Amino acid sequence: MKKLKLVVVGNGMAGVRTLEELLKLDPNLYDITVFGSEPYPNYNRILLSPVLTGEQTIQDIILNDLDWYAQNRIELLLNRNVVKINRARKEVQADDGTVAKYDRLLLATGSNPVILPVPGCDLNGVVTFRDIRDVNRMIDAAKVYRHAVVIGGGLLGLEAANGLAARGMKVSVVHLGSSLLDRQLDSAAAGLLQTSLEQRGLTFLMAHQTESVMGDEAGKVKGIRFKDGSELAADLIVMAVGIRPNTELADQAGIHTDRGIIVNDTLQTYDPSIYAVGECVSHRGMAYGLVAPLFEQAKVAANHLAFFGISRYPGSVTSTKLKVTGIDVFSAGDYTGGGDTEAITLSDPIGGVYKKLVIKDDKLIGACLYGDTVDGAWYFRLIREAKSINDLRDHLMFGEGSVGDTGHAGQNSVAGMSDDTEVCGCNGVCKGTIVKAIREQGLFTVDEVKKHTKAASSCGSCAGLVEQILINCVGGAANIKPKSEKPICGCCNFTHGEIRKAIREHRLMSIADAMRFLEWRSADGCATCRPALNYYVTSTWPGQARDDAQSRLANERTHANIQKDGTYSVVPRMWGGVTTPAELRRIADVADKYHVPRVKVTGGQRIDLLGIQKKDLPNVWKDLDMPSGHAYGKGLRTVKTCVGSEFCRFGTQDSTAMGIALEKDLVGMSSPHKVKLAVSGCPRNCAESGIKDIGVIAVDSGWELYVGGNGGIKTEVAQFFVKVKTAEEVLEYSGAFLQLYREEAFYLERTCHYLGRVGLDHVKARVVNDASHRAELYARLKFALSFEKDPWVERIANPAARREFETLTA
Repeated sequence: MKKLKLVVVGNGMAGVRTLEELLKLDPNLYDITVFGSEPYPNYNRILLSPVLTGEQTIQDIILNDLDWYAQNRIELLLNRNVVKINRARKEVQADDGTVAKYDRLLLATGSNPVILPVPGCDLNGVVTFRDIRDVNRMIDAAKVYRHAVVIGGGLLGLEAANGLAARGMKVSVVHLGSSLLDRQLDSAAAGLLQTSLEQRGLTFLMAHQTESVMGDEAGKVKGIRFKDGSELAADLIVMAVGIRPNTELADQAGIHTDRGIIVNDTLQTYDPSIYAVGECVSHRGMAYGLVAPLFEQAKVAANHLAFFGISRYPGSVTSTKLKVTGIDVFSAGDYTGGGDTEAITLSDPIGGVYKKLVIKDDKLIGACLYGDTVDGAWYFRLIREAKSINDLRDHLMFGEGSVGDTGHAGQNSVAGMSDDTEVCGCNGVCKGTIVKAIREQGLFTVDEVKKHTKAASSCGSCAGLVEQILINCVGGAANIKPKSEKPICGCCNFTHGEIRKAIREHRLMSIADAMRFLEWRSADGCATCRPALNYYVTSTWPGQARDDAQSRLANERTHANIQKDGTYSVVPRMWGGVTTPAELRRIADVADKYHVPRVKVTGGQRIDLLGIQKKDLPNVWKDLDMPSGHAYGKGLRTVKTCVGSEFCRFGTQDSTAMGIALEKDLVGMSSPHKVKLAVSGCPRNCAESGIKDIGVIAVDSGWELYVGGNGGIKTEVAQFFVKVKTAEEVLEYSGAFLQLYREEAFYLERTCHYLGRVGLDHVKARVVNDASHRAELYARLKFALSFEKDPWVERIANPAARREFETLTA
């Protein structure tokens, strides 16, 4: 049978995605011709920003290479603009005279960037941010010029500003509105975003209206003038003020348009032979500029082009995810609220976290997240499903991992996810598609999953979930790239190990030194790399490197643990879990004086005062006269003990005294991750020593040491390390192990994962079997601890330290 002819005008993500879906349904139905106006095959426009920053190249973001077109027998005509549609003759004509006949025509003409109609808008040095040509122009300008102005504080504007700043330009962002991302964020989240970006070197001129672009006699940009008469010098001006559906070709052909090419629920225009998808489309009065809705359209259009006729496009609930200079923001649905809605909010400006969830009629209808967006996909799923969240309400703010037995799978429970659960929002890939590809194609790596499904191939935020699905399908056969082989973040190309080595070998004493030497892409780094670099320089050069408090995690900076209602938790130190009547009276008095709503014994044998107001924290510490910062940092937390031989009839050693000695020996220690210890007075193990980072168990002839335990989400049983006779040996072996961990582990790597990476034999060879090396490690730890003093010892009575906290929490 003679094949039908399908012509696609537009070689972008929406048009080519429609072809991919069509080829799945019927690969032999059409002879396909694609016209593309650019010299490249289909590429990922979402990743133009990493190309601008230098993190990727154009080749890295190609979605369908030339071989793909050839393998699918698709005629690809690049560098050609279709200028005319003859509907009567069913043919299109390109600007070079090429004519192609069609039985079905798919318009995927995308959108055009908006150029402000102001004097000087056509000067040399005025660019948009829409395609590779624009990116290349900005990269070339950054090599020569110094000052850039970006007009527009939306998604593209901020990404352009970030990219130019990464290229070394001084960037000012001009925005007509009073807050950034005003279509994606509420004012609170936008304010946090602006503050963070300002700290990273960007300048903002809010509520400024452009009057004209100024140029020199040669027709080159030299600045910008505003309506209020003020001016700003600039060598480059990027207009990122919006997009407009490209309907020129449809208008010329007499196809009905109104702020887009009008289509019905089958993506068919008023001409039944012509379909349209993507940013050029107006569906039920809506035009979408995000990729997920475009892919939903593509699937429906392909269904009808294949004559299946059983699918419809009702419109999309949209979500937005942006990562710029290490800041994560996410929004979905109706995040503004108001009227008959209610909002649950969590605001932690110091920790850089803001969450707003909007509820109506017992359903989640909107979400706005800043700083912590890990549960964005889950919230988006709840919004789309429009199911009752009554059972989830108490857990909603704390994410999918906290819902427990409410009937919803946690974020790590991929086995509980339904096959139609969307995993990759950028490319519209659901779990079932990934599982099917893994099983049918025999996939064992995330890169293979990307190639076959496109999941995790765009922004990459779902890569961790794809890894979990892969592991769930093939178990230990999954070839997951270890952390040791991954760059620390997008700011550089170096792994944790390479960075630690450079800091040690080249005596890099500060975050700035490390970034400069390793040629960091972003001037100030991000929330991922800064805490890691701070730990690496301070642990490598104790007493010489300056601790950058602002690069520590939020709880370490504020020295308290924020709770879901905005109050704080204080856990007074009790050495080894032992207290006195006097301390208990002070705790009780503080609880009464400051109306503490909950006093609770923790799993680590300490007393937790929950619900303390931020303004009361300094006075609570002063009245307690007991340090409490140990409970929150990446370092020594607690040493849990049982009563041991002093009171227990089964006890063989004084575990309480041993626990107190260990805690005092290690007080103030920082480490890659939190460290918990326990000492049990006999093998009955009442202190749960078998699931601690270091567990000490008393036996008749001394002490057995176990290492690498973890009582968290995934319980890890500690491994036997060594048996010693004396308390002094317990201190030395424990300290030496922890120092080796401090020197070799990656930031945020627990001891169990560190041991899994280097092997227990490696650690034993240096600590157990080599006495001189063990002594050196312990000595280095004690030297470091002479500088890593517990900040709480002096904070209580130190006015300067108190003022620092008040500044941090202002």
